[in-house]
Amino acid sequence: MRFILASASPARLTTLQAAGFDPEVIISGVDESTVTEDTPGRLCRALAKLKAKAVAADLVGDAYILGCDSVLEFNGEICGKPVDAEQAITRWKSMRGRSGVLHTGHCLIDTANKRRHLRSSTTTVHFADLTDSEIASYVHSGEPLRVAGAFTIDGLGAPFVERIDGDPGTVVGVSMPLLRHMFIAWGVPISALWKK
Repeated sequence: MRFILASASPARLTTLQAAGFDPEVIISGVDESTVTEDTPGRLCRALAKLKAKAVAADLVGDAYILGCDSVLEFNGEICGKPVDAEQAITRWKSMRGRSGVLHTGHCLIDTANKRRHLRSSTTTVHFADLTDSEIASYVHSGEPLRVAGAFTIDGLGAPFVERIDGDPGTVVGVSMPLLRHMFIAWGVPISALWKK
């Protein structure tokens, strides 16, 4: 069976490849800005489902399709990718020295058997107490503008996260333990998806 990642995220692709997968990447083209939900968990699941369904709708042949999306919950608010550098700086000034919760939705579609599995994972992220200069340099790098919550733990943002409580994969954008459980629910061992 083909395994397709319905995401443009290089971090998700790298994580899956490191875990033995060899996914095809098909970008869904979903306009994330049009989707609203009242909780971060519902939002990340809704976006993951939209991405996976959009790819499934145009697919010829059978495949497993994985859609994922991440959002940061901070101070009771949902924080996606910053719209610009100014918003990224403001967000980092409020986050420094504090904690937030990263939510990542996972939608797995099995087109051969017409089934879908939808789950999310959460991880608490403790941010370092950055100086204004560190924030400016980080935002100037451009990285915070490309990722949910305006930070990464697998790139330039790694030194600015003091610790996490939970699965690091959730923060990167795909939880491998959760993905394993999703496949197990269908009776599919994760090793069956390793590249040969």
